[in-house]
Amino acid sequence: MTNLDPDVLVWGGGSGGVAAALQAARRGARTLLLTPGPWLGGMLSAAGVCCPDGNELSPWQTGLWGALLRALAEAEPSGLDHNWVSCFGFQPATAEAILRRWVAAEPQLRWLANCRLLASHRSGDRLSRLEVQHDQQPLQITAQLVIDGSDLGDLLALGAAEYRLGWESRETWDEPSAPPAARLQAEPFFEQQPVQSPTWVAIGQRHGQAAGNPDGLKALPPPFTQATAAFGLERTLTYGRLPGDLTMLNWPLHGNDWHHDLTPLFAGDLDQQHSHLQQLGARMQQHSLDFAQALIDAADGGLALAQVFPDADAPAGALHGRSALALMPYWREGRRLLGLSTVLEQHLLPLAPGDARAALPADGCGSSSIAVGNYANDHHYPGGDWPLAPKSCRWGGRWSGTPFCIPYGALVSASCSNLLAADKCISVSHMANGATRLQPLVLNLGQAAGMAAALCLEHRCLPAELPVRALQRALIDEPTAPAAPLPLWDTPWHHPQWRQRQWAAVEAPERLDDKGRLDDGGATALLQPTQAPSEPHEQLWVGQLSGDLDQGYQLDCAGERWPVITLEPALHAHLATLRSGSSVRLIGCANSWGPWLRLSRLAD
Repeated sequence: MTNLDPDVLVWGGGSGGVAAALQAARRGARTLLLTPGPWLGGMLSAAGVCCPDGNELSPWQTGLWGALLRALAEAEPSGLDHNWVSCFGFQPATAEAILRRWVAAEPQLRWLANCRLLASHRSGDRLSRLEVQHDQQPLQITAQLVIDGSDLGDLLALGAAEYRLGWESRETWDEPSAPPAARLQAEPFFEQQPVQSPTWVAIGQRHGQAAGNPDGLKALPPPFTQATAAFGLERTLTYGRLPGDLTMLNWPLHGNDWHHDLTPLFAGDLDQQHSHLQQLGARMQQHSLDFAQALIDAADGGLALAQVFPDADAPAGALHGRSALALMPYWREGRRLLGLSTVLEQHLLPLAPGDARAALPADGCGSSSIAVGNYANDHHYPGGDWPLAPKSCRWGGRWSGTPFCIPYGALVSASCSNLLAADKCISVSHMANGATRLQPLVLNLGQAAGMAAALCLEHRCLPAELPVRALQRALIDEPTAPAAPLPLWDTPWHHPQWRQRQWAAVEAPERLDDKGRLDDGGATALLQPTQAPSEPHEQLWVGQLSGDLDQGYQLDCAGERWPVITLEPALHAHLATLRSGSSVRLIGCANSWGPWLRLSRLAD
């Protein structure tokens, strides 16, 4: 048996795992990243969920999420404006290649793929040793700090720390969207559906516009009969359109979400779970292939299966292959750490109607936020949508989720002194998981966990003892991918005084007004609507602007009328001052499938 002793051990497989490993190594910690599969990007690449939701506004494009977004924009020859579910779309292999390049550049980081967890051992309240199999060889690993960067909370299943699983009643924490205890006890649904439904993503290849079923009136065969009823076939296919005329098939409306036999996945020992996952995976894959085939038949020559993922015969390290199926499922939820603090649904919601701020979870650390999310909240189950408390607002000509903060205590185990969480397995309620599980936030949660582990080594302390202010400062000052601990609506990532404004907010969060704007006494100036970075594929758009913030903006330009959106706060503020019919000269990128113009700045 081979013995390894890194400073920081990251069990990965999720997007948060690679982020944690990268940040720990960049800070100087000897880091070992283990992944169960051949790819390391988790849902961003290996699971094929390459139209990210959340953190789309430029103030939220910070940290490793922002760095990846800008690297993707440079790497995709046709840009990222390709679909209508997200402002960003990219090929899975593009994201994986970027992440691998980043990992390879870190001398303190070692990555081992295709690993299998065998056992964990504790010494008192510490996780002292992991047993892992790699390339048929047993490994015994000891580390000072351990990070669970998996989607399902794999280390928690080994007994590494206490965790939660499944639903909590409304009486538990008074969450507005949680079911009452009487329903949990009476209805079999809640036992049969302990977590949100996963999806095994498939990728299709478009061939022009779908010729058949343009209006969705021709139903698909069971169980997908109603899949195109709401939007029609063409909009269903452009929902997740990607560069190269590919399309991500991750369709929640009577599509390839999987709703069956999830309870056994979290029961029994590791061998039982592994066996059940193999059986479940085969059925999930076939379900997605059946859905893809139903769309192919309906598209009448307009769609085929793509060949974008390595298959079982591909050489190790391959980025391309002959399979349309992702390398792993898109897990939306799994085991959730019992942490020093727990993020609840109330912590995601605005403090009051019209307030742009959310409540900061109290965890005994004061202003302890280490990452910002803004997804609106979304739960996937069989049947109709689960009713959720609203947390969206009109911004930049479109709907956006209001921002919220994740406290450091949600990453720190309450029962295992050297364990941190870095992915969906953070300490969060079942209801709040619907907003905290998305790719951008998970990347930055992983970054915070990796930074915390490295700082613990520097301070010679345990995670629970780490001064939160030191972590916040380190994230803001990170030289490669500075990350925002707090949401500042008026300060995009490219503001020249971004760091100073984040520091000021961390030191005195009471300076944030009810619109999420920072009052720093005029120490820094806000950007003008002409100030935003140039982008590949941007163009000049000249025309007359109509509409308003509540109803949306339109630009009449060269005989066409385009819906208009922006992700930039300075342009958002300027558009609100214009009268309908104003002549404008704007710079931005066209998305024919949105359809919209995503504008970034005034031309003059």
